[in-house]
Amino acid sequence: MKDGFIRAAAVSPALRVADCAYNAQQIVAAMRDYAKKDVQLLLFPELCLTGYTCGDLFLQKTLREGALAGLRAVAAAGKALNMVAVVGLPVQVDGGLYNCAAVVNDGRLCGLVPKRFLPNYAEFYEMRHFSPAPEGVRTVCLEDGTETLFGSRLLFAGGGDFTLAVEICEDLWAPVPPSCAHALAGATVIANLSASDETVGKAEYRRELVRGQSARLLCAYLYADAGHGESTTDMTFSGHDLIAENGTVLAEGLPFGAGAAVTELDVERLVQERVRNTTFACTGAAAYQRVPLTLKARDLVLGRTVSPAPFVPQDAAARAARCELILRIQAEGLAKRMEHTNAKCGVLGISGGLDSCLALLVAVRACAVLGRPASDITAITMPCFGTTKRTRSNAELLCGALGVTFREIDITATVRQHFKDIGQDPETYDVTFENCQARVRMLELMDYANRVGGFVIGTGDLSELALGWATYNGDHMSMYGVNAGVPKTLVRHIVRTVAESTANKPLAKVLLDILDTPVSPELLPADGAADNAQQTEKLVGPYDLHDFFLYYVLRFGFAPRKIYRLAKAAFAGKYDDATLLAWLKNFYRRFFAQQFKRSCLPDGPKVGSVTLSPRGDWRMPSDASAALWLAELEQLAP
Repeated sequence: MKDGFIRAAAVSPALRVADCAYNAQQIVAAMRDYAKKDVQLLLFPELCLTGYTCGDLFLQKTLREGALAGLRAVAAAGKALNMVAVVGLPVQVDGGLYNCAAVVNDGRLCGLVPKRFLPNYAEFYEMRHFSPAPEGVRTVCLEDGTETLFGSRLLFAGGGDFTLAVEICEDLWAPVPPSCAHALAGATVIANLSASDETVGKAEYRRELVRGQSARLLCAYLYADAGHGESTTDMTFSGHDLIAENGTVLAEGLPFGAGAAVTELDVERLVQERVRNTTFACTGAAAYQRVPLTLKARDLVLGRTVSPAPFVPQDAAARAARCELILRIQAEGLAKRMEHTNAKCGVLGISGGLDSCLALLVAVRACAVLGRPASDITAITMPCFGTTKRTRSNAELLCGALGVTFREIDITATVRQHFKDIGQDPETYDVTFENCQARVRMLELMDYANRVGGFVIGTGDLSELALGWATYNGDHMSMYGVNAGVPKTLVRHIVRTVAESTANKPLAKVLLDILDTPVSPELLPADGAADNAQQTEKLVGPYDLHDFFLYYVLRFGFAPRKIYRLAKAAFAGKYDDATLLAWLKNFYRRFFAQQFKRSCLPDGPKVGSVTLSPRGDWRMPSDASAALWLAELEQLAP
């Protein structure tokens, strides 16, 4: 596997009941076809070598011998295919008959996994023919003389983080499925061979079972269902194939559809998730026997969807719901803090930009939670050298539309005096020129809040904190940072959601214009321009890229090479490889160098799975070196 990816498929070939030779041919044909597509894990339905609906024919020696002959043909065909195939067949062991999954790889039978939970109700009478899986793992001799491992506690290790375990159909429906123990023993991929008949509403329930089990076990879950060719005496089978990964259905062959589901599994991502989850302790490995598999790594072209906006739901309804929930989380957090500190009012700096706009929307909602008027929020605009007419106007219009108290404090004279105090040339547009303005603004806010018994609300967002795009003890500071957990790409959608849902037409109009305004710190002279030429994304890079990098660095701890690979898949056609690599290097440099700013952040509400609070989700020494990460990036060629 390269970067933890392996391509997998669950397929439901058309079979003939009790025609083992034909079924083996169909399975071998599918193996060869999917091997050409770089599939390395191929799952077939329950009892696929015979057909699930053979009934009392399972007790016929001729059928069992035919199934074993079919298994030998399948195993032999896999010799040169660089693949693991899992097929179902009835197997006699020591006088008992078992419904088994056979795992074949590199021309050999690696092991047989018997079904543990046998249905004996309605149309399913498996206990008439089969015995449930016995305890333990042992070596057995089959009817054709083949020796192999037999037992439900087998793990098939394919190298890297790929470890396969198997359960069969009804096992998943049990109160405690075998896959629970499999995952706790180290299995990252669970394969389920099934023969689930189709009835009204069953597809939805089946889908939720598979999705939920993959989430609960932090695993990939493949489900291959019996399809066309099974007997329809009392049941119909639809070939409903599913592949889920950690709660997300990645691929699905719909009932009575194509009879296949194909995607890449990211097993490294699953292991990283388990490492972060301290309640997931792999304590059961001692009871299992590991069987090595032979697989050569494939450099896959990713077919699975890699969203360029991992913080933002792609579905419009889900996105709107998430934006509303985040606003509620922010507002409830701020309301509690204002209540606890007995703040007479909330005070924030309003620039006419996106972040202060969102913070003001949150502050107004917090007042509503507390049953207080919006006028208890004082928004202060502090124009200086870089302030444009557009942002100044939007700041005032926004405050008027929301009904908050609006004040203007022109800080130009104060900043000029400060330049004189410290000997700064006012014509030198350096970092001192810029940071003096940011710190004077915070001084004005803090002192004004003290005078009126108020509370300074921070406006900086998660993306700015990651890049260190804040002036230390300037906009970096506040008494509560309401946007601290919200990435820039999501800030836009939250503001847009409010604009599209509000009945307040003046508010909607100004919000849409703020959304259309280029992001800028407005710290260099604007010379009367409508929009400031000092645009943030030209300086630190596009926020869609930085939010993408931030998500995978913090959420999964992926190596730079894998994040680069994912970025190429997500942003194909928008950014070339050289651009992606350049901004990824910039992200790592800034992220490590600016940790000292994050180590002393004010409180702020966590709204998602990624946050940078030094008291919670991200604890990193301020002096950590980025050398390892940057060295890896230097080895990558665009």
